[in-house]
Amino acid sequence: MSIKSLSVRIEEEMLHKLHFVSEYEGRSANSQINILIRDCIKSFEKEHGKIELEKE
Repeated sequence: MSIKSLSVRIEEEMLHKLHFVSEYEGRSANSQINILIRDCIKSFEKEHGKIELEKE
């Protein structure tokens, strides 16, 4: 699995709050975002079924 980069536009206040939560959880903001994305996908797949991706 390769690692890709993603640029995100975010309001300054929300970014500061993300850093606050990340520090509280003992994670980097990047790790916190990855966890949030993973949980979102898990929730989606629980409701709609597994997402099947085409092989490259």
